[in-house]
Amino acid sequence: MSKTLVLAEKPSVARDIAKVLKCNQNGNGFITGPKYIVTWALGHLVTLAAPEVYNQKYKSWNLEDLPMLPKKTELVVIKETSKQFGIVRGLLHRDDVSELVIATDAGREGELVARWIIEKAGFKKPIRRLWISSQTDKAINEGFQNLKPSRNYDNLYRSAQSRAEADWLIGLNVTRALTCKYNAQLSAGRVQTPTLAMIVERENEIKRFVPKDFWTIGASLKGFSVLWQDRKTGQTRIFDKIKAEEIVAKISGETGTIIDVSKEAKKELPPLAYDLTELQRDANKKYGYSAKKTLQLMQSLYEHHKLVTYPRTDSRYLTDDIVPTLQERLKSIAVGPYQKSAQVILRAKPNITKRLVDNSKVSDHHAIIPTEQYVDLSSLNNDERHIYDLIVKRFLAVLSQPFEYEQTTIKYEVSGELFTARGRIIKSPGWKSIYDGQFTDDADEDDPSDDNRHQSLPPVKKGQIEPILQARTINGKTSPPKRFTEATLLSAMEHPGKYMDNKALREVIEGTSGLGTPATRADIIEKLFDSFYVERHGKEIIPTSKGIQLIELVPEKLKSPELTAKWEQQLLLISKGQADAAGFVSKMKEQAAKLVGTVISSSHVYKHENMTREKCENCGKFLLEVNGKKGKMLVCQDRECGFRKNLSIISNARCPECHKKMEIRGDGEDKSFYCSCGYREKLSAFNKRKRETVSKRDVRQFLKNQEQDTPINSALADALAKLKKQ
Repeated sequence: MSKTLVLAEKPSVARDIAKVLKCNQNGNGFITGPKYIVTWALGHLVTLAAPEVYNQKYKSWNLEDLPMLPKKTELVVIKETSKQFGIVRGLLHRDDVSELVIATDAGREGELVARWIIEKAGFKKPIRRLWISSQTDKAINEGFQNLKPSRNYDNLYRSAQSRAEADWLIGLNVTRALTCKYNAQLSAGRVQTPTLAMIVERENEIKRFVPKDFWTIGASLKGFSVLWQDRKTGQTRIFDKIKAEEIVAKISGETGTIIDVSKEAKKELPPLAYDLTELQRDANKKYGYSAKKTLQLMQSLYEHHKLVTYPRTDSRYLTDDIVPTLQERLKSIAVGPYQKSAQVILRAKPNITKRLVDNSKVSDHHAIIPTEQYVDLSSLNNDERHIYDLIVKRFLAVLSQPFEYEQTTIKYEVSGELFTARGRIIKSPGWKSIYDGQFTDDADEDDPSDDNRHQSLPPVKKGQIEPILQARTINGKTSPPKRFTEATLLSAMEHPGKYMDNKALREVIEGTSGLGTPATRADIIEKLFDSFYVERHGKEIIPTSKGIQLIELVPEKLKSPELTAKWEQQLLLISKGQADAAGFVSKMKEQAAKLVGTVISSSHVYKHENMTREKCENCGKFLLEVNGKKGKMLVCQDRECGFRKNLSIISNARCPECHKKMEIRGDGEDKSFYCSCGYREKLSAFNKRKRETVSKRDVRQFLKNQEQDTPINSALADALAKLKKQ
């Protein structure tokens, strides 16, 4: 009896599918049943070949060998996962396998994972495609009842293949050119480099910024306060101190008139549903999670707990076919702190509008929402609970009624000067009740001139006379632009148009996913940290000397998001069958050659500004001091040496005096804990103190965890590693 082979992207997803398809016999790298065999990749099993596969001379990095432009790209099996590839290839060629169902992630990169395996294995039998947005049993069942012919996704595959080849051509060639030219661990890429350029430019803006003094004028009346406003411009700031003091002197002790009292009914519509980037922003703002950590937690909620829909989405809308499932989803989350809100919405019926359901604004996957799976909140760890809380509250909010209030604006005139006051009365809390009044948007945070807008106003009438009880100037200074946090950097990557001069391309990139995709931005940001181009200072992201210099060294075209805009424009057309993939790759070869030429002819010089006087134990060159994710370390400046040594590690041990995290410094018996407050403690003393509450084994495990090596993302290792998703 013939069987259908199902190829999933990960073992966890394969097990979910196998359970639904009644496959319960475990094999080596697969699960089999009466009608189906389910197997899996481990992410990519196959990738584009490294340069030396095309020519042995590329094993050595030399400027004269660039650019590397293979006539036809080759696929190779990834060494680390070759065993699983062998299992999958064997299954594909089994006599009793009559067809294949691709069940990898439903997106451009998931399509590439499967198609490269199929191509490398030489599979020629019929293929169908499973395309689903959640991992619940119901979604998998419905997906298998609606399998699509694989040819429907051929253009998507061509688009993914073109993207991968272009990244190889540009990334590897420019990285080798920079590394060889300056003998430093430098790398570049079409997403990584413009992202770094935005961070560097922001730092330059802060350095160039000269603060200016300004004054606002506030006045106290009976029962409320008013703020001076320029009659012509509406501005509340005055940049002339003498003028501000003259106005205060003119109105002090005077009596003015309320010239207008206007009341306006206003509504605030619910926020849009989450896509991955918006969720990562909120998780960073509220919990300080990195984009990478948020994505990992989302994957767990999606794959393991099956509580949320597909996370790697760039849409904030739902499609019509999801609407009939909303009640069931609401019932599934009507537990614990969400019970009351969910039941209110169920009784009143969900508020379905175009802001929530719009087929035209959904490409591969709809917005992130809870599934119909019953939730046991106690099964989630603390971090998962935080992310789930964000998703459920946003889901409840988008289905709720608008926030309604009455805004009162008072205009007050005294001695020819205009003052205003605002206040509001809440009529219906609507969606804001989900957040217990704690919801603030970015506009709220960045509008200090409106501090009195929510004050409680007494009953007043037009024409009413009111004396000034007190008038005062309030001095302030203009603020420099804020440094990027992960939350604001994600926003800039999603909407990089303002960093572009070309209006047409700006519109193109604003119409795509921006720099990178929702699924890959977290990796891009982590790569900047791992390469020591940027550092974290609290939540702020600051470029290092290495990062600043790199932006001076890379070709101008790579610094702007325009390159990605042009790529995405072409890739979108390829995915729709409206552009030629081969033509696109041919142009990328021309571009790679030009970029390499630009690097080679450059007169720039690279200087290691973090060089120490300590010499490398292997090659004798001076070592560089860098801030790794877990503390300070010394690394060799020679890219081919690769020596590194930990100086200090930021531990999870808390200072007994100020409770901040302490550093571990020294070796052997000299190893000690240090705190920024001045507290020091020898390792032996730490062990003795901890022994009172924990075992020796716990202490050893703790120290082992602190000393786990973090990889140095050298240009050489980076270029030869399997290509990251972008």
